[in-house]
Amino acid sequence: MTGAGGADRSPGDIAPVLVARVMLESLLPQLDRLFDYRIPDHLVGLAVPGVRVKVPLRSAGRVSRGYVIEVTSDAGYSGSLSEVDEVISPVPVLTTEVWALARRVADRAAGNASDVVRLAVPPRQVRVEKAWQLRQAVVAPPDSESTDSENTIAPETLTPPQITGYGPGAVEAALERRARFALAAVPTVTQTSAGDWVGQWATTMAAMAVFTLGLGRSSILVVPDYRDQDQLEAALQGLVSVGLLAVESIARVDARQSNSERYAHFLSCLEERPKIIVGNRSAIYAPAHSLGLIALWDEADPLHNEPLSPYVASRDVALVRQQQSGAALAFVSHSRSTFVERLVELDFVEEIAQNPRFLPHVVPTSSQASTDRFAQYARIPTSAWNTARKALETGPVLVQVARPGYAPVLACSSCAKPAHCQVCEGPLQAASRNARPSCGWCGAIAAQWSCQYCEGTSFRLVGNGSSRTAEDLGKAFPKTRVIVSDGTRSLTDVPAAPALVVATRGAEPVAAGGYHAVLLLDGERMLARESLTVAEECLRWWSNAIALAAPRAPAIIVGVGGELARTLVTWQQGRFAASELADRRTLRFPPAIRLATVRGTPESVASAVKELHDSVQGEDSAKIDVLGPVPDEGDFVRSIVRFDYSVGATVATTLRAAVIKNAANRRKPAGRPANYRTPPTLRVRFDDTEILD
Repeated sequence: MTGAGGADRSPGDIAPVLVARVMLESLLPQLDRLFDYRIPDHLVGLAVPGVRVKVPLRSAGRVSRGYVIEVTSDAGYSGSLSEVDEVISPVPVLTTEVWALARRVADRAAGNASDVVRLAVPPRQVRVEKAWQLRQAVVAPPDSESTDSENTIAPETLTPPQITGYGPGAVEAALERRARFALAAVPTVTQTSAGDWVGQWATTMAAMAVFTLGLGRSSILVVPDYRDQDQLEAALQGLVSVGLLAVESIARVDARQSNSERYAHFLSCLEERPKIIVGNRSAIYAPAHSLGLIALWDEADPLHNEPLSPYVASRDVALVRQQQSGAALAFVSHSRSTFVERLVELDFVEEIAQNPRFLPHVVPTSSQASTDRFAQYARIPTSAWNTARKALETGPVLVQVARPGYAPVLACSSCAKPAHCQVCEGPLQAASRNARPSCGWCGAIAAQWSCQYCEGTSFRLVGNGSSRTAEDLGKAFPKTRVIVSDGTRSLTDVPAAPALVVATRGAEPVAAGGYHAVLLLDGERMLARESLTVAEECLRWWSNAIALAAPRAPAIIVGVGGELARTLVTWQQGRFAASELADRRTLRFPPAIRLATVRGTPESVASAVKELHDSVQGEDSAKIDVLGPVPDEGDFVRSIVRFDYSVGATVATTLRAAVIKNAANRRKPAGRPANYRTPPTLRVRFDDTEILD
């Protein structure tokens, strides 16, 4: 009888052959599957599921890295198998749960599982890994009193803080049932036990995580950026300061960490004890022991959208992981997106509203020019100026503007046409009154500029950025401190002293005690942007800014009326999302349907679309429609496929097969090296709503 290595053995002497099924770290779609390798005797016990390995490829003697996904004694293959070359690390860093998540997320987006794993597992740091292994190998005697044991609080001894702002026990009951729910965050700020001021949403999420930890389960808390993460960590540290939480129970995974620090925290997530994992969008893939809660803050923020292939947003990954793990899932926000609203209307996600007594005081006003000379300096209506003047007697005032810089846009002083960069055709702007104009896209200085329309050589200022607004406010309030927080000068907090804080959207610092007034300027300019989600995004920006006000402090929104103004006054963002969703259903726009963007040569796109139509027939054919093709970059074209959720799996499978077929059929051009292949001529991306802007 012949074994896997080809040697003859008697039936009684045949030993079981262990086979490792390996996922290769490769960008090639045709290699996005598991490969079988024989485990040599000296690696038996080391080549276990989840470890990093090196394996040979039967082409030009190449070696590839990968992960062992499973080990079996029967691979169903009768030929001779190549052997695993090396186990890079004995630590199983790719858990079974995370691998299943990566595979399903990749399949849903017609992408490579290795691309998802690259987001989930950080690069190996040898020293950090060895130090962690040493700590795991050392078992302290039962009667020892180490520092770690003194600082560790058993989950069952935790007394979770009360989650206020909702019905008694409403949030706790949802966590115990492991429900999926959209939680309306209480729009105010609060002080932690450690003395830090944060949005109450942060203390709510921290309390939810501690409650889940008391149930013996882990939590994954995902936020868009470092500002939100700082608030959430401050809320958790406040619970640490009063003994409700142990420092060792918190793991941080985010892009600001050094490679060694991030890998150390990642390894701590592999330990078999519940933890609270905090981070940005990649934290959604973190390994977690007995996962009990996945919570996303402000899921509509574009920073939750992954810019790397396969471009899956945190919200979609969270939904997949919740279904796999059975954990509770919470979407926490002041203004939920139409995507979450759709799930609420389908009863897939339940809604938990905040107590009405916490609603903010919002006052809309027109942008009509003021007759007051001081208000004219500040370019705000008299009512808003009077509100700011009165609030400055006792505390800080927030002024939100649309754009950073001095003059967001420059125009030719002769013909008033917008001034464009002579290098990339981007808009020219000025960082300050005396600064030389530069391009807002490439940063090139506009030296020896001339207008392409009238050949004029001088500029005029158009628009008012944060710096110019601060200058104007300084004239209107000459004895008041003016603070600017924007993309170049970013602040996370300000004291309770009277001051005018001019901030761009998303860069508003938290004020101690909350702002005594909030002025929302440039509303008309924000709404003038052409985008499918412009109203939804503006509502989210304004809601988050209003939530930084002190209780019952006035929030003045200038130049915005209609449904948006009514939504803010009544604080019923869910109703606005429902209205937006109804319009999207009529127009067949996301999230009422899903999108797939197909880019490539005219031949490859036409072939992929034809295969898609062939795969979906009968009644399902009406659930798919194709827009295009239209010209795209270079010689490529682009088609947009709109399809119902019910045929999503079929569309993803078919387009994925088209991508693999296109990549596998590439030919080497004449005169090129033997290992050269032409780049793929077909690309597919799912759920890219920006394509409709």
